[in-house]
Amino acid sequence: MLHRKSPPAIHEVSHLTLPKPDLVYLDNGIPVYVLDYPGQEIVKLEAVFRAGRPEEDKRLASRATSRLIREGTLRQTAADIAEHLDYYGASLNVPTNLDTSSFILFSLKKYAAEVIPTFADMLLNPAFPEEELENFRRTSIQELLVELEKGETVAYRKVTELIFGEQHPYGYNSIPEDYHAIQRSDIQDFYQKWYTPQNCLLFASGRIDSSTLTLINQHLGQYKRPNSPEHKPVVSTIEHPKGKKIKVPLPGSLQTAIKIGRRLFDRRHPDFNGLIVLNTLLGGYFGSRLMTNIREKKGYTYNIYSTVDAYLNDGCMYIATEVSPDKANAAIRAIFSELKKLRDKPVPEEELSMVRNYILGMLLNGLDGPINSSDMIRNLIVEHQTPENFEQLVHTVRTIAAVQIQALANQYLKEEDFWVVTAG
Repeated sequence: MLHRKSPPAIHEVSHLTLPKPDLVYLDNGIPVYVLDYPGQEIVKLEAVFRAGRPEEDKRLASRATSRLIREGTLRQTAADIAEHLDYYGASLNVPTNLDTSSFILFSLKKYAAEVIPTFADMLLNPAFPEEELENFRRTSIQELLVELEKGETVAYRKVTELIFGEQHPYGYNSIPEDYHAIQRSDIQDFYQKWYTPQNCLLFASGRIDSSTLTLINQHLGQYKRPNSPEHKPVVSTIEHPKGKKIKVPLPGSLQTAIKIGRRLFDRRHPDFNGLIVLNTLLGGYFGSRLMTNIREKKGYTYNIYSTVDAYLNDGCMYIATEVSPDKANAAIRAIFSELKKLRDKPVPEEELSMVRNYILGMLLNGLDGPINSSDMIRNLIVEHQTPENFEQLVHTVRTIAAVQIQALANQYLKEEDFWVVTAG
């Protein structure tokens, strides 16, 4: 009989296996990481170029290039491309990323021969029409002005600027003048320099048989360009703050946005996996310390979370929420109180067990099917990771002890290492 008043038993995720992609090379040397699922009649093809902010000689060149690549080629207009893909039920995504530029095609397997050539034409022969650049400027500036009315956006921009530095690729903030300054020649130069076979990775998942690989090689494996230059080192000279607090006025705001952040490191750091567990305990899921105590018990906010953002060359951690202006100082004190508790006392085993199962469940979800698995493989490869790194993460989640988490908290959750930004 079903007992509706009793929650179901929690079962530990016992088996997590990362699928191993086949690695093939196109005629021009582009590596293709292939996950073939014979029972799935779909194709997901993703092209990733290491062409992000660190590669820019002019602000916004990366974003403008990736946005305008889809806006017409030497043979097709943007409307032609959209109509063609729509006719075959295909879709195109261009996700935003600070380190890379990615282009993702989704299609039914039976229409791969119709849409892959269009996808390749878009990547290899972009026209960068002047009128589309002007549309990009106008709409981006309008979107920026709307965002700058939001406390959350203003606080995020300020805290990342403080963490990395206002001239740093991860720290600079776009302003309307940056959009006015970007020219078609800047975009063409950025494209020619960084959209090369040597700087490209391809990820194919779904039903990827020999005919699909032949199509990919035919349309993406024949172009040649000079190699991209060496990637510039990304260096931040910002010193750690000592309890620095910044208030950004936002007239007319009904709430105060709070961002509390500090600089960390990329995924290759030996403490990164442990910090994933520590961050989840702090504010990485609905049952976290921040949600339980600051939302549920104190009622200061509807939503609060913490996150660890890892980039190719650096990383940061921040806590975010929005509260009534008269509760802002109390909320900040309560947040730092939660950090202190994690420094002072080991996490109870029951709570740690819950977090272990949550993280393992999220990892399991990330391995469900060709789309999610491809994302997992892509993240590992792009961030210079290996399947062994995934296994190390799983091992850390399963075995990290409460005293180890406490040690990490004492190293990385010290109040004096955080910037505190309020907007509103």
